[in-house]
Amino acid sequence: MDNRHSILTDTLPDQAVFALDIGTRSIIGMVGMPDGERIHIVAIERAEHTKRAMIDGQIEDIDQVAKIAGQVKDRLEKKLGCRLNKVCVAAAGRALRTESVTYEMELSRPQKIDAESVSRLEAGAISEAEKLFMNREGRESDRQFYLVGYTVSRYYLDNYMISNLIDHHGRVLKADIIATFLPTEVVESLYAAMHKIGLEVASLTLEPIAAINAAIPQNIRLLNLAMVDIGAGTSDIAVCRDGSVTGYTMAILAGDEITESIMKEYLVDFDTAEKIKSEIDEAEELHFSDILGFEQTITRDSIFQCIKEASSRLCEEISAKILEVNGGMPSAVFLAGGGSRLSGLKEGIVEHLKIDPKRVAIAGNNFKINAFSDEYDLENPEYATPLGIVISAGFNIVNDSFRVILNDKPAKLFRSGSFTVMDVLMMNGYNYQDMIGRSGQNLVVSVNGKRTVFYGEKAEPSVLKLNGEEAQLSDPVNTEDWIVFIPASHGKSASAMLSQVTEIGKGRKVLVNGEAVREDIPLKSGDAIEIEDPADESEEEPVQKDGEKEPKETVPDPVNPVLSGTGPIPQAGNGKGADSRISKGKITFFLNNNPLTLPLKPDHQPYYLMDMLEYSGLDFKNVTGQVILEVNGESGYFQQELHSRDSIMIYQVK
Repeated sequence: MDNRHSILTDTLPDQAVFALDIGTRSIIGMVGMPDGERIHIVAIERAEHTKRAMIDGQIEDIDQVAKIAGQVKDRLEKKLGCRLNKVCVAAAGRALRTESVTYEMELSRPQKIDAESVSRLEAGAISEAEKLFMNREGRESDRQFYLVGYTVSRYYLDNYMISNLIDHHGRVLKADIIATFLPTEVVESLYAAMHKIGLEVASLTLEPIAAINAAIPQNIRLLNLAMVDIGAGTSDIAVCRDGSVTGYTMAILAGDEITESIMKEYLVDFDTAEKIKSEIDEAEELHFSDILGFEQTITRDSIFQCIKEASSRLCEEISAKILEVNGGMPSAVFLAGGGSRLSGLKEGIVEHLKIDPKRVAIAGNNFKINAFSDEYDLENPEYATPLGIVISAGFNIVNDSFRVILNDKPAKLFRSGSFTVMDVLMMNGYNYQDMIGRSGQNLVVSVNGKRTVFYGEKAEPSVLKLNGEEAQLSDPVNTEDWIVFIPASHGKSASAMLSQVTEIGKGRKVLVNGEAVREDIPLKSGDAIEIEDPADESEEEPVQKDGEKEPKETVPDPVNPVLSGTGPIPQAGNGKGADSRISKGKITFFLNNNPLTLPLKPDHQPYYLMDMLEYSGLDFKNVTGQVILEVNGESGYFQQELHSRDSIMIYQVK
């Protein structure tokens, strides 16, 4: 083994980093060791895909990707004389879904804004952003996405812009956010390919984040800069300002657009077109054979004319995406990736952005700030992503350094910075409905012209604990914290038989939707039931399973809970002293100004505000406005413990 690698043993030292950049055209493997304030790159290997296993940076053929990645891994192991067991990877920017949204939440009255209210505002905005892009793209509503990250560009309180809502008093909260999502299949396919070659994924980031970590070091991110990583299938874009990465996007055009133009113009195969593209600056004339076997000689000027239109489209698309994600012109642009070396591309970006030519540069000059090598030329812009993965992991910029355990497994964290419980849950595929649950749909029928309701089952509330203690969504998360989260289980929709409304037979005439019925049948929402000699029923009559009316204030059973409609409203209490009304295994609350009596839970656990959602009368599957939660006149939160005779308000503001 080479002396320079004598630091490596049979297995890679813990501080060493093995990264794989799985691109559309090739896979690059890189191994680095932290050395002082820089990373020492000790080995690089590359292998081309032998067939189309990737489309626009996303894995299509897991077996084929695993095969080529395995070849890169084997070569590195042979070169280093050690085994590689853990790998750091990056998900393609192509699959990212970014959405900007303005979301408003109105409270019932002006009040002091707390962290939980802000978390509810941001969670609602994120859900709205996901709903927008899924509706636009026609996605199925049950498709799962990871929240990669989100940025609140501005807050408003009572229509005034404000930098921080906490501890201010107001009623109308509003936030402008940019949220970025990643489909779960993108991440799972990466994990599957790595698992096939015996590698454990040690850290996962995004390709644009990795590239910006290599091209734009932390110490210059106070400036408003853009980084464009131009690969074969996609052009990933990231922008930063004020020390943080503020947005990611991608252009659907990349280097393959240029290659395909050459293929069509000169009737050559893909490999020949790639060779022509790479040699365009090396000679005045190029020689090659077309697919018919004829030898051809073309001038550099003729190639430029051939690719001029495709190159212009590429530059126009990249420039438009930079302006969109940055909200205007950046101070400077760095071009990275293999496609950045294409002749004329830099000049095209300058032209379409209308920016000073001195403000657009090929990335590579900054690579040496964070990494060095005795053997390899690291200034190659093609190394932006693999080098960025190594730098990110080696300098603890990504989640391998910020380790959080979620349900006994390391949580997937796609960015650095501070996190709340809500951030971690949404980054790992959970959504707002998992946190609050959804009651079963009510079954509503008409009995002699009066509305009768069978209530759907209540949802089982979610369980959320941080380091063994009950937690809120707004609670901050620190490294090595462990979170237990059991999603809320949705309640079953109500079902009922005709016999639960009236006796059938015995000379009684029963019509359902105008047709005579002589036997028991299941009811459907909207059924109109007419009964001879109808009972005196209330305007909105809840029904128990045995068909009898509910008394004015009663204990609903767990399947068909009933909210009574009358009764005096006493002062809210805290469940202590003489006002406490816990007797005979029952507890009474006042929900939306109506008394609600419930049986004590079998496990003697308290009721939480989340439990009351099922009795509020709101259809959470079809909410059209903001849902306001209040306990005793103050803003409430889902996991808030309730006490006997608490006054609870749950209503929708449109």
